[in-house]
Amino acid sequence: MKIILTILAVIVGIIVLLLVVALFVKKEYKVRREITINRSKGTVYDYIRFLKNQDNYSKWVMADPGMKKAYAGIDGAVGFKYAWDSKDKNVGEGEQEIISLTEDEKVNIEVRFVRPFEGIGVAEMTTTPVTSDQTKVSWGMKGVSKYPMNITNLFIDGILGKDLEISLNNLKNILEK
Repeated sequence: MKIILTILAVIVGIIVLLLVVALFVKKEYKVRREITINRSKGTVYDYIRFLKNQDNYSKWVMADPGMKKAYAGIDGAVGFKYAWDSKDKNVGEGEQEIISLTEDEKVNIEVRFVRPFEGIGVAEMTTTPVTSDQTKVSWGMKGVSKYPMNITNLFIDGILGKDLEISLNNLKNILEK
């Protein structure tokens, strides 16, 4: 019986510690990664502005090829929505919507998560010319995590950043074929 009480006390202690730490962790998060692609800025932008193309390079979209997808609006235009629903707990359910476009420069997307957690983030993809046939692509995401989930902001750059790097490398491989 003492062992069970000790184990419970340790578990409660860890939970209390995490809740206290979360009080001091920022609620806002920002993650950004970039890569240089050997294609013109226009070519890169014309590919990334279409959300359906994420099926080919986004680690998150590629995580469950069998997920249900629904679309509303005109892909590549402000207001286009791409919704997903997956039984895979790591993919979950949500939708993304193009909220603004700056021709040949920037795509802003609001990502609304339903499952496995609720939240809203804003993703931004930018294209910057390096040379006439090289483009720097920057992909970032920012948002706010509610207490106590903001404790995850301590690790989000490593986790989300790694996924952005994989996705950007996939994008590079596709566009440089």
